[in-house]
Amino acid sequence: MDSSSQNLEALKDIKRIMERSSRFISLSGLSGIAVGICALIGATFAWYRINLYYKAYTASDMCLSCLREDLLIIASVVFIAAFITATFFTFLKTQKEGVAIWGNSARRLLWNTMLPMLAGGFMLWRMIQLHQYQLIAPASLIFYGLALVNGSKYTMGEVRFLGYAEILLGIINLWLYHEGLICWAIGFGIFHIIYGILMWWKYERGSKEVAPEMMN
Repeated sequence: MDSSSQNLEALKDIKRIMERSSRFISLSGLSGIAVGICALIGATFAWYRINLYYKAYTASDMCLSCLREDLLIIASVVFIAAFITATFFTFLKTQKEGVAIWGNSARRLLWNTMLPMLAGGFMLWRMIQLHQYQLIAPASLIFYGLALVNGSKYTMGEVRFLGYAEILLGIINLWLYHEGLICWAIGFGIFHIIYGILMWWKYERGSKEVAPEMMN
């Protein structure tokens, strides 16, 4: 290998190291699978509760606030369970790779994903106050997708494709608003499971190092 080739390889190595230091690349595919499973379980409980509600109440004595509180409890439990399981599998991956789970790259990723999600949270809160329940599912999908696309600059590049899929599904759900629970289950459940399986199969299955193309 001549000196020019050696210099080129050295520059590539430097670039790779700089990219690894500026991006949080320890997200585990198992985290995506766990989040998807939690979402599907939550959607199943929500579907069961909605059907039970309409069987238990007649049109004259319906208690929408009761149903709303139950669904909010289910959503909160799902969010907490998904956060804990995703953090757990990511922690295991960082331990395996010998990197810190809470470094500068992780903080940048958290901020850039949380900002759109916080804005979306306030919008969803206002929708609930205005009883615009049919738009909650599409709005949550769209804002979550925006958060993924925004945060993909600071983690693995494939995350943005999951974000695009969430946004597209949310836009479709704006017109198919009666299918909100189904779209929610697809977006937060099935999409996450598919993404997690692909990421695990591509980068984690029998691999000890993160491939450089993860950050493209």
